[in-house]
Amino acid sequence: MERYRTRPAQYGTRRDRPRPPLPPQVKRGADGRPARPARPPGQQRPPGQQRRPAPVRRPAAAPAPAARGLPNPRLTGLGSGLFCAAVMFLLGALCSALFGASLTAYGVLFLPVCVLTALWVRPGDLMTAPIVVPIAFAVGLLPLADGDSGAGGRLMGLVTALATQAGWLYGGTLVAGVLVIARRIRLMHRRRTAGARQPAA
Repeated sequence: MERYRTRPAQYGTRRDRPRPPLPPQVKRGADGRPARPARPPGQQRPPGQQRRPAPVRRPAAAPAPAARGLPNPRLTGLGSGLFCAAVMFLLGALCSALFGASLTAYGVLFLPVCVLTALWVRPGDLMTAPIVVPIAFAVGLLPLADGDSGAGGRLMGLVTALATQAGWLYGGTLVAGVLVIARRIRLMHRRRTAGARQPAA
């Protein structure tokens, strides 16, 4: 007779067998990074230990400004007039003492004073530079003017000096006017560029 093979009896079915525990899933926060496990209730942070603050990024330090060869003050209209008149009076006295009242040396020194006056006046008072320059030229001629004793003779010497040195007077005034116009155009260009960069409302 044929014998049928029988399988050994198994205690319980597959469903009844205990399944192995699944690995714990790492909790993730809203940003996708794994969250730190919570501290046990009995384990607290020591009182002396504090949480380290987040590092703060400091902006990069601005580069050191380049050394300037000349000072760059900003004079008002009145300040530029006083500056130019005082400097020209001192130069006139210097020319009278050292150069024998040379009007040519005085005219040559007048040009750089006109340049400084036009460059140092503030943008709001640019148009005052070509006005104060001729006045300062006349003030500086007082120590150089030749004439008889008295106010009348000194005045006639001043008029004569102005007539003979009109070329230096016109040249210095022209230099100051050209520099003022150039600064005015540059200032208007900057304002237009700044207005174009602003977004439209």
